[in-house]
Amino acid sequence: MIQRAILSEILAKLKPNKVCLLFGARRVGKTIVLQKVVERFKGKSLVLNGEDYETLQLLEPRSISNYKRLLNGIDLLVIDEAQNIPEIGKKLKLMVDEIKGIKIVATGSSAFDLLNLSGEPLTGRSSSHYLYSVAQMELSKTETILQTRQNLDERLIYGSYPEVLMLKTQDEKKEYLNDIKQGYLLKDILMIDGLRSSNKMYDLLKLLAFQVGQEVSYNELGNHLGISKNTVEKYLDLLTKTFVLYRLGAYSGNLRKEITKSQKWYFLDNGIRNAIVSDFKLLSLRQDKGLLWENYFIMERIKYNAYNKINCNYYFWRTYDGQEIDFIEEKNRKLTAFEIKWTANSRWLFERDSATETKVKQPVFFAKSYPNASFNIITQENYRDWIM
Repeated sequence: MIQRAILSEILAKLKPNKVCLLFGARRVGKTIVLQKVVERFKGKSLVLNGEDYETLQLLEPRSISNYKRLLNGIDLLVIDEAQNIPEIGKKLKLMVDEIKGIKIVATGSSAFDLLNLSGEPLTGRSSSHYLYSVAQMELSKTETILQTRQNLDERLIYGSYPEVLMLKTQDEKKEYLNDIKQGYLLKDILMIDGLRSSNKMYDLLKLLAFQVGQEVSYNELGNHLGISKNTVEKYLDLLTKTFVLYRLGAYSGNLRKEITKSQKWYFLDNGIRNAIVSDFKLLSLRQDKGLLWENYFIMERIKYNAYNKINCNYYFWRTYDGQEIDFIEEKNRKLTAFEIKWTANSRWLFERDSATETKVKQPVFFAKSYPNASFNIITQENYRDWIM
């Protein structure tokens, strides 16, 4: 069993008259985390599921008397798939305001349902936590460095969903990821009024899947799909809030040569990206190795920072004359830059200055503009130092 890094964080945040909100894509393991929370909690628990009709009936009367009867003698209330419960924000607020000592954990596969569409916000009454597909730092607890190296190719292709990691054969992994694509990926989005078909959404995802690591134009996407720029932005916003995509904006110190308004899009899990384009070929046969490697490292680095409570802003960097850096972290106004290379044979990244030495060269304008920034080359040889 993989020990999820977020478990100890949630246990530490269980406070009287507070709500822990656990968000994440479907099938990343939120229910298992809840089970572990209940197992370790010392007190009486009530576990409800927002997809269960009886749960909806129990919580329907939004009154103090109803919730006091329901939670009489209960120390911890756990609600899985809470986004399916109408007015869940108002109901949780009433519980924590009126039932002395109650502790609540609620999960949701879509942040916008619990936070933005919850009616009355839980400001000051809640903490938010995010569960990703399994991080390499979590896997490192149960596998050796040699196993990590041997498993890298498969993780670039099939991703790190918990059940994918447990499946034995490649055919089983493909079937599972295709099942997520067909049955779960856009389920929350299609429940929103006005979105009756997933065709345009899938077409948009496929376009982005082929453009991972590239700057994206909303106008071009809209023209290709036959929809407006505003609709593209709306879809991308929803795909971000349902933990399918991750947006990376452009970094700028307000210098004229720097791109400022562009964005790149990444998939939170490589397996989902490959399912979208229906490509599970062996890594040795692929032309998109660099794309998969960049997507994998960026998301693993984001997971690592999130689980270690390292709060950063994330960007890419580029100038109008084509100098660029794949990934930048900004923390306390300090920049850490990463150039992500599947192989170390980059045309501009390395230059020989002797028969035995290799000197790393970073973009000239970046070095001059941000002399205090650190610059790092990420390859298969050193990536583990940054994500484990």
